[in-house]
Amino acid sequence: MKILHITPEIAPWSKAGGLGDATAALAKNLAALGHDVRVATPLYGSVPGREQMGTLLDSLGVEVGGDPAKAACRVRTVDLAPTAQVWFIEHEDYYGAREIYPAREDTAERAAFFGRAALDACLKLGWIPDVIHCHDWTTGLVPVLLNTTLKASPLGRCASILSIHNLQHQGLLSRRILPFLRLPEWLFKPEELECLGGVNFLKGGILHATRIITVSPTYAQEILTPAFGFGLQDVVQRRQARLDGILNGVDLDEWDAQKDKHLAKNFSAQDLAGKRACKVDLQKQFKLTDAPDAPLVGVISRLWDQKGLDLAVQALPKFLRAGRLQFVLLGSGDGWLEQEYRRLADNFPGRVGVRIGYDHALSHRIEAGCDFFLMPSRFEPCGLNQMYSMTYGTLPIVRSTGGLADTVRHWNPTTRQGTGIVFQHADVAAVEWAIEQALALYAQPADFRAAQKQAMGEEFSWRKSAAAHVACYEKALGQR
Repeated sequence: MKILHITPEIAPWSKAGGLGDATAALAKNLAALGHDVRVATPLYGSVPGREQMGTLLDSLGVEVGGDPAKAACRVRTVDLAPTAQVWFIEHEDYYGAREIYPAREDTAERAAFFGRAALDACLKLGWIPDVIHCHDWTTGLVPVLLNTTLKASPLGRCASILSIHNLQHQGLLSRRILPFLRLPEWLFKPEELECLGGVNFLKGGILHATRIITVSPTYAQEILTPAFGFGLQDVVQRRQARLDGILNGVDLDEWDAQKDKHLAKNFSAQDLAGKRACKVDLQKQFKLTDAPDAPLVGVISRLWDQKGLDLAVQALPKFLRAGRLQFVLLGSGDGWLEQEYRRLADNFPGRVGVRIGYDHALSHRIEAGCDFFLMPSRFEPCGLNQMYSMTYGTLPIVRSTGGLADTVRHWNPTTRQGTGIVFQHADVAAVEWAIEQALALYAQPADFRAAQKQAMGEEFSWRKSAAAHVACYEKALGQR
C-alpha cells in the first residue's frame, strides 16, 4: 500500500508536542509492515541537518492563489526508514522562521500551503498514494480538496484519513482561504466549512475525510459530547459511523529502560536496581534532599488549562509541608502557572525541583527516576507520558479521561492488580485523594513492586497501533 502522511510535525526534526513523535513512529512502523510511506511536512528554520538532505524537486509550482511569487517551493528529502521518506516543503516566506505555530496574519495560507504542495508533488512525480493520512487541523482542507478541486485528478481516487490529535485546536481562520486553495465558494455555508463567519479547517476535514481516527477509543466517544466536543460534537456525530479510536504507542527504539543512553543506569522489570540509581541521580540533578526512600513524583508537561496542573499546584503543598514526598517538574506554558511552580520550588527547597523549558535527556531521566508520574488532565486525547512511565516502572497518577482511561488500570489492593492510580473528578480534592492512594501503595513495598512489574509488562507497541491503522486504511479504500 502507498501511504502519504501530511503533518505539521515530524520528530526528530520538528516537534511541539506528541504529534511529532506519533507521526514519525507510525510512519516507521507502517514501513516495517511492508508499506511504501511518504511524510510531507514543512521545512522550518529550526530543522537541523538540511545540509545533508537530498533534493526531490528543485522547483515545484503549487496550485494556489495569492501572490504568484509565493506559489512555488522546493522539496527536500531524507530517509526515515528503508521504505519511508520525509518530503520537506521548503518555502522561506512561510516556513523560514524557527517557530512551528507562530502567530501570523497569513496563518491560513501558511497552514494550507504545505498540504497542497504535497499533493502537487505527488502529481508531478506520478507517485499516487492509495491513502492520504492527514494529521490535525492544519491539514484539514486536504480531504476537501480531494473531494472537490482535485476530484477529477488521479488523486481523486485516494482514500483520505483525518487524525484528530486534539479537537480543541480547529483552525478557525479567514474565508479568503477558499480562493487561495481554489475551492468552490459553495463550501462556505454552515453545513460545510463555515463556522462563526470564518472557515474551520478541522470541520472541513471531519466532513470530507473518508474515515476519521482519533487517538484513543475513549476520546472517540468523548468528542461526541458537548463536554469534549468544543462546538464540533454535532459535526463529529454526523460522521460517527466512520470514526475509529486507535491508541498511539511507545517508540521502543527511543523508550527502553534496558538501552536508554540518557540514564545513570539501565534496568529491567526483572532487575530494578538500576531504577534506584536513576532516582538518586535525578534527585542530585534537581538538588533535592538526599532521601532515596522518599516517594518522588514527576511531571513533564505543557503548563496550560487542559493538563490540570493548576489543580496539582494547589494539592501538593499539603504533602510537601508534611515531608511526605518530593516533586520535580519539567515544562513550560502559561506564564502565571510557570510562576506558581517556581514559587512552589522556592517555598520547598530540597523537596521540589522545577525546570521551565524542555530538555529531551532530562525527560528520560524523570520518567526513569520517579516513583510516580502525575497527569491530572481535564481531557487527554491519548497521552504518551503515562505509557512511557509504565515502560520505565514509574506508576502513573491519572484522571480517567481519553487515552489515560484506556491505558492505566487503577491499583486494587484486594486483587493486587493494577498499573497506577486513577481518579475521576477534575478538582483539587480528587488530586489530593489520588496522591494519598499513591502514597499508601508506596508504603507497601511488595504491592508497589507488583504494580511496577505489571506496568512494565503492558504492551504499548507502535507495531500494534500500526496494524490497527492498516485495518482502518483498508476499510477506507473499500468506502472511497
